[in-house]
Amino acid sequence: MWVAEVMLQQTRVEAAAPYYRRFLARWPTLPALAGADDAEVLAAWSGLGYYARCRNLLAAARTALARHGGLPASLPALRALPGFGPYTAGAVASIAFAIPVAAVDGNVARVLSRIFLVDGPSQSPKVKHRLAALAARLVDPGRPGDWNQALMELGATLCMPRRPRCAACPLARGCAAREAGREQEIPEPKVRRRPVRLELALLRVERGGRLLLCRALDDGLFPGMWGLPGIVVPEGEDPAGLLRSRGRAELGFRVEVGEEVAVVTRLLTHRRLELRVYRGSLLGRPPRDASRWGFTSEGEASRLPASTAMRRAIEASGGWKPARRRDRGAKIVSGENRKALTSRGRTV
Repeated sequence: MWVAEVMLQQTRVEAAAPYYRRFLARWPTLPALAGADDAEVLAAWSGLGYYARCRNLLAAARTALARHGGLPASLPALRALPGFGPYTAGAVASIAFAIPVAAVDGNVARVLSRIFLVDGPSQSPKVKHRLAALAARLVDPGRPGDWNQALMELGATLCMPRRPRCAACPLARGCAAREAGREQEIPEPKVRRRPVRLELALLRVERGGRLLLCRALDDGLFPGMWGLPGIVVPEGEDPAGLLRSRGRAELGFRVEVGEEVAVVTRLLTHRRLELRVYRGSLLGRPPRDASRWGFTSEGEASRLPASTAMRRAIEASGGWKPARRRDRGAKIVSGENRKALTSRGRTV
């Protein structure tokens, strides 16, 4: 239940299901997960995104094993583990251990907001406190897990954000928002922040069918993940020029920067990533720290943790084969909710 809840944060069931099955097949117990290699677990997670979830999963497994010998059947003990916020702790406690506590996710918050006509932005502390109190009062002490999952399912299938299916809802007669004719406007929609643009200049350095990859620092972008070496480009700066002038200082080696071979734009929840890939060649010896750098084959790279954005950048710039003339300058625009990738007006 815990692994499922973590994977389903910000991720659709259809996308998480195959990862979930592979994950439990490889690490079927908490001791197995706690003893796993960080890079292997991150590699298995690659593609799910939001990698802090995976790091918290590992940290919590090791902490739970050290403190309790396993996942504790106690709400306070669960809340003390890394990554266990109010919802995750409530869901695991009620569903896995039948502890009578509420689990308020977005679906449950929407259902309760409409039934009890709770006005105000759903993310405001006052509204969240009110909904948490209502949920705690309503939870079924005999079947808390079934109760919480029933509310979640009701919100996911009937009491949806847009066009709620009130005619099929078993709670329609007692819904204050429907009685007031306000079911479409309750809860108030979130005020979405404009995504912050972040530009990266990346180098594609080839050697005998291998690409030079590096592992990002733990305090950087995509911490601990592998990808093409590169630097963050401040707004208004020239990406290729920065690679030439600051490459050695920031990357640790000198390079010759060639033509731009791909541009990948990745639309995330709070960021708009723009990855510009340039052909490059080493000037002098390659980096010697094998824990952070290496010329890597496609098979070896498939076993390394890598973000989807980096995988797209490698694919767009030619994969593990030298980019052909017609491939150069490819532009890929992708995102969590995009159904197509475009390259010079073509659907690919």
